[in-house]
Amino acid sequence: MLSVLRRAIIQQTRGFATSNIAVDGFTGAVGNTPLIYLKTLSEQTGSKIYGKAEFQNPGGSIKDRAAVGIVLDAEEKGRIKPGGTVVEGTAGNTGIGLAHVCRAKGYKCVIFMPNTQSQEKIDLLSMLGAEVHPVPAVPYENPLNYNHQAKEYAEKLENAIWTDQFDNTANAYAHYISTGPEIWEQTKGDIDGFVCSTGTGGTLAGVGKYLKEKNPKTQIWLADPPGSVLYKYISSGGKLIERGGSSITEGIGQGRITNNLGVFVNDLSGALHISDEKSISMVYQLLDSEGLYLGASSALNVVAAVELAQKLGKGSKVVTVLCDGAYRYQSRLFSKKWLESKELGNAIPESLRKYTVLD
Repeated sequence: MLSVLRRAIIQQTRGFATSNIAVDGFTGAVGNTPLIYLKTLSEQTGSKIYGKAEFQNPGGSIKDRAAVGIVLDAEEKGRIKPGGTVVEGTAGNTGIGLAHVCRAKGYKCVIFMPNTQSQEKIDLLSMLGAEVHPVPAVPYENPLNYNHQAKEYAEKLENAIWTDQFDNTANAYAHYISTGPEIWEQTKGDIDGFVCSTGTGGTLAGVGKYLKEKNPKTQIWLADPPGSVLYKYISSGGKLIERGGSSITEGIGQGRITNNLGVFVNDLSGALHISDEKSISMVYQLLDSEGLYLGASSALNVVAAVELAQKLGKGSKVVTVLCDGAYRYQSRLFSKKWLESKELGNAIPESLRKYTVLD
């Protein structure tokens, strides 16, 4: 029997892009995003590479799925009542998704986030009516980490929840009952590999679990940016090391195994380390060759999909997720000064530097 949460998500999501069926508000518009064939990269590799267009969710990112799933789960369990407050620690997109859901459902939204995030994200959260608390970016072990501050804030309020996106497995479950089945249906079950980066671990774990259940031979890989420990954890067979370094990507990479990732980490086929140079170059390649204006995390995922396709061989079919668009990062990703400050200007092919239009 389907749980109330599962029925709600399935009933509220629209049909695929060709559907003409009306949906129920913001939450009904989340999910069932198109699967885009990346023609140029597919031809270059001799494989078929697809990106799930999560930037087409109504809040603009894949995190809309987690936001809807977590709030519906809290409602189902009676953890929040009408007029309540939703609190989260987030690097941005989950907060944006939650802010949208809260507006649609009449909840107050409070967001704690690292002060390293783009100004576009902070401004958007405020415009959506969220109360935003930018705090210093410190490791999870530090009691001043934005997640801990969000938890403590929620505990002081009545009729409030801390959504706990990293360790609340309603996050992974939302992808298990929506994103995974959509990919399976859109590929007609003909898929050799799935790869994506992870912040909370919800997408990778939920999608990976579903695809593995449908076909145990499907390979599920993790893509990891600099500054994260997950690549070395997986490639070393489970040894956590101290986190060091940083990345231009936002909201991905991790210094620990979250509860969401923990439900699937031992079933992963492998991991790929993707440099910032490769990610920033792919941002520009996707814009030039595919007409897709995507953020660095999406670009990192596509780099990983290309590398996985090369590992699996010609004719393989690989899917990744296109997390969000570049609109929330354009003041950085297309700024000559910012790219030079990160020593990434030369990573962009000379023929594509014409897109670096901001000073």
